[in-house]
Amino acid sequence: MNLILRLTVVLVLCLIAVAIPSLPAQAQCGAPFLELSPEYGLPGTDVTVYGHDFAAGVLVDIKYDGNLIATGRASSSGVFTIMITIPEGCQGHYQVLAKGDAEADTYFTVKPGLMVSPDNGPPGTTVTVEGKGFASNEAGIELLYYLDGSYETIGSNITANAKGSWETSFQVPASDRGRHKLDAQGAINRLYEVEDAIFEVTAGISLDKSAGFVADTITMTGSRFATYEKGVRILFDGQAVVTDIRADSKGEWEASFLVPEIPAGEYSVTAEGEQTKRQDVGELSFQIEPDIALSPTAGHVGTNLTVTGHGFTPSEDVDIMYDGGTVETAKTNDQGSFETSFPAPDSQYGEHQVAAGYAGQNHANAIFTMESRPPGTPTLTSPSSGGRVGIIGKATPKFEWSAVSDDSGVHYRLQIATSDDFVGSSLVASVTGLTETSYTLNATEALPQGTYYWIVQAVDGAQNESPWTTPRPFRVGLLPLWAFIVVIVAIVVLIGALIRALLGRRALYDDRW
Repeated sequence: MNLILRLTVVLVLCLIAVAIPSLPAQAQCGAPFLELSPEYGLPGTDVTVYGHDFAAGVLVDIKYDGNLIATGRASSSGVFTIMITIPEGCQGHYQVLAKGDAEADTYFTVKPGLMVSPDNGPPGTTVTVEGKGFASNEAGIELLYYLDGSYETIGSNITANAKGSWETSFQVPASDRGRHKLDAQGAINRLYEVEDAIFEVTAGISLDKSAGFVADTITMTGSRFATYEKGVRILFDGQAVVTDIRADSKGEWEASFLVPEIPAGEYSVTAEGEQTKRQDVGELSFQIEPDIALSPTAGHVGTNLTVTGHGFTPSEDVDIMYDGGTVETAKTNDQGSFETSFPAPDSQYGEHQVAAGYAGQNHANAIFTMESRPPGTPTLTSPSSGGRVGIIGKATPKFEWSAVSDDSGVHYRLQIATSDDFVGSSLVASVTGLTETSYTLNATEALPQGTYYWIVQAVDGAQNESPWTTPRPFRVGLLPLWAFIVVIVAIVVLIGALIRALLGRRALYDDRW
């Protein structure tokens, strides 16, 4: 009986001995302690620090690897919850210390891992990958992308900095829709030791233009939609511009639409279908720019030009300019559009800029081409070729020619010279801007006796010039003034002599009787 009792006591003592090592450390009454959630991860991980058995209401400092990174206060029951973000650093174990009325610590394990931005998009998306928590200055790092059942290297010869961090970018290769793993390995860390990241390949859309004008034709291409997906539609600023598109066997489609009549600005463009949601596709940006159309684009002076504008600010005054000068002002409607007209002003043949903008600034322009056909050559009428004007001294002849017609309007130039080359000092008169088909010299322009030549040219409102007429000669005066005086004196003397002779003869006759 004593033996059985002794064996029972020994068995109980053995059971107690086995149980004692398994008791948790926190079972010590009143000893503060910490818990982390999570207990490991890469730098940048948000970690919750739980504190227990601190003094009621005590202020608690949290230090990470000896550096203060957060402060909090315990509750009335001596419990606190404080959030921290793990700073940049190499892989390894780092002390997390809570210090209030007492101290408690635990350890966070930094492991290497990847962060990607953005984490979803269609093939061709440019993705930035950050490596964190690698070994200090670790070299030979490769970035890998899981594709078609195996890893494809998309970055190599990457070296971490002294804190175990690195960064690189790549364009997502052609991939099936869905989740694709990104991983890395280096000279120290193997593939299985690195926390991977996920990039999700979504349905994709693309535009052939990222900017344009109202009524432009834009083509959108879709890819990685569901096989033969129906009911696909394109949304411009939230409004459907194309509907009832159907994808092919590869989930691909293409459709075109016209940019709607709305004010200038940046707008979102996306697509959706019966199975593919717009949030899975993402959005593209399209910029509507101001634009004008001119009608007609060519003509003569006075042609009525109509300017139609789209994509301007709504309910705003728009200046219409011709070669930089304002010729008209129009007001836009609620859609940022307008229409106005003005006559083409006198301007040189060739191209001229018609522009529209606010406060004299050019926001959109078009080209008007002024006609370049010269007017016909006038026909000289008077003085006639070789004709004489005046008899004695200076003369102020009247010059006349035939009329010339032109759509751009016409005026005339008249030149008179002492030689038929009309150069240098031979040019004695040049009159421009004549709107009538005749011109009479004034007193200050009177021509002395001599031989002259005259020509006429027609010029239209677009500054097109006709050929000059053939030079026509004419003479001014029969005798110079001194010769005329001599003739008069001679005639007077002759008349006097005749009168004297007649009087003498009569006196002789009277004496005889």
